[in-house]
Amino acid sequence: MENITIGNLYDLKETIASKLFDGATYPWEVLPKIHDFILELGKSLPEDIYEKKGEDIWVAKNAKVAPTACLNGPLIIDEEAEVRHCAFVRGNAIVGKGAVVGNSTELKNVVLFNKVQVPHYNYVGDSVLGFKSHMGAGSITSNVKSDKTLVVVKDADTKYETGLKKMGAMLGDNVEVGCNSVLNPGTVIGRWSNVYPTSCVRGVIPANSIFKAPGMVVSKNE
Repeated sequence: MENITIGNLYDLKETIASKLFDGATYPWEVLPKIHDFILELGKSLPEDIYEKKGEDIWVAKNAKVAPTACLNGPLIIDEEAEVRHCAFVRGNAIVGKGAVVGNSTELKNVVLFNKVQVPHYNYVGDSVLGFKSHMGAGSITSNVKSDKTLVVVKDADTKYETGLKKMGAMLGDNVEVGCNSVLNPGTVIGRWSNVYPTSCVRGVIPANSIFKAPGMVVSKNE
């Protein structure tokens, strides 16, 4: 159970959305709250640092946003973040300080902590990505089960009912996901873990691990 708690996955000092996690135990509990949280937080952002652009969109004045990026609110783009050519933000997104949202990357109902990189052809939906986590080119979070039933997080023989139809992946701080990997609904990856390229991942991957293939997860300490 400890592997998947907010305290064991994230440094909450590394996100403008730290208060979103108040009272929650598991990170997926915040997904239904992102929309309203952004609306409230946006009202309090200092006007000397953030500019309101369009309806319910707040962008730090020193952030870099390509003119070809499509931004839909509610949305906060924090300081020194970069949103590149043809990025598509569908709304309910918090992009952390120094984060990179790259070419043709799509975001929807997400929290990206500071320094997150989703730089090339990524889909990130209904997910929380921790400090300095990185998704390689073409890697995606799959957020809906094929049978459309509610998502269950599976950690060995333990199952956690999320009550959510849509839940992508919860990546802890400093997670590295290899290119063209698919993170299936309900995936939780602990801090400092790596996922091999072209992987198909599901369930809970412990911290400080290397996911090589389903059933082949090794500790970095071995």
